Amino acid sequence: MYLVRYLAGCTHQINLLLRGTNMARVPYIQRDNLAEQHRSIYDQIAKTRGSVSNVFSALLNNPEATEAVTSVGEYIRYKSNLAPIIRETAILTAAKELNNGYEWAQHEPVAREAGVRNEVIDSILSGKGPMGLPAKEGIFIQSAKELVKTGTVTSRTYQALDHLLGTPLTIDFVVTVGYYTMLSRLIHSLDVDFDEGLDLNDQFGR
Repeated sequence: MYLVRYLAGCTHQINLLLRGTNMARVPYIQRDNLAEQHRSIYDQIAKTRGSVSNVFSALLNNPEATEAVTSVGEYIRYKSNLAPIIRETAILTAAKELNNGYEWAQHEPVAREAGVRNEVIDSILSGKGPMGLPAKEGIFIQSAKELVKTGTVTSRTYQALDHLLGTPLTIDFVVTVGYYTMLSRLIHSLDVDFDEGLDLNDQFGR
């Protein structure tokens, strides 16, 4: 098993060198590289998300951790009652605050499809948000910013968020920001390459 993963990593590095791209710090694990008992984890990711992106291929070097991480992500993306427009506003804000171009590239099209307005996306990208935005949009940017920067929110911000969402969805909002903050740290730490078709926005260093 370890030999298979090692050979997969060697192949990955050779391919990346030939393409002239950056290399992740771990090999990208494909389904055939996994032991039989772990292939259902790969299959679940592919089923729910349509494909297995580089970040999850990298995480699959530890299948059990991947299963735990992706189960939370699956809840956030597909089971939570938090409105997609709010969820994606929070995710883009986290990506910007953490300077994560990969996360931004993955979620900007999702945000647009969910109905996040161009003005909101531009405001997040410029770093000016929530200034100049209606309060009902700005509070989600402000809340996500505070969570990323300080690990909490002020009493005033919490009261505004809870007033708009109610306690259960406020918790979902905090879980969402926490999850994508964690994912951002993983992406940076493992030096995950952009998936084919993703482009780095010039507002990000990577």
